[in-house]
Amino acid sequence: MPVGSLFPMARHQLTRVAHDRLKAEFDDLTTRGRIQVAEKIGRAREMGDLSENGDYHAAKDEQGHMEARIRTLEAILEDHEIIAAGEDGEVSIGCTVTIVYEGDDDDMAERYFIGHIEERREGVEIMSPKAPLGAALLERRAEDWVDYQTPNGSTLRVRILAVEHPD
Repeated sequence: MPVGSLFPMARHQLTRVAHDRLKAEFDDLTTRGRIQVAEKIGRAREMGDLSENGDYHAAKDEQGHMEARIRTLEAILEDHEIIAAGEDGEVSIGCTVTIVYEGDDDDMAERYFIGHIEERREGVEIMSPKAPLGAALLERRAEDWVDYQTPNGSTLRVRILAVEHPD
């Protein structure tokens, strides 16, 4: 049996901040959220004929969207690991990296947070560590040049300008 198969890696790698936010959202939706939607459905039912009741259909749609979000959050929270900050100055999951494409000026730099799509960082795009560029950037440092292959097969080159780890 391969070594890694005894303890498979979690599918969702989250920072502590994202985990806590997702857990709070899950707790809110499964308590207050469900109660509010049930009340909306109840009020709409009191209006009579459900076949032409827009409020009823809107509340049922809201309930469906909320339950889908609850299932998504539940799946993430059941199969996750909290990632620790990487080595200072090294690109790792949970850091923000500033890059510039070969041939571009430094003022054309782009900033990305390397992590799970649920991280949601203000003012910065999220890049999956499993994406071609995200994977190529891991364990590299500021001023490194990184080549990566795009999904269409071409090779692009970027320079890492800065790596920022959360405090």
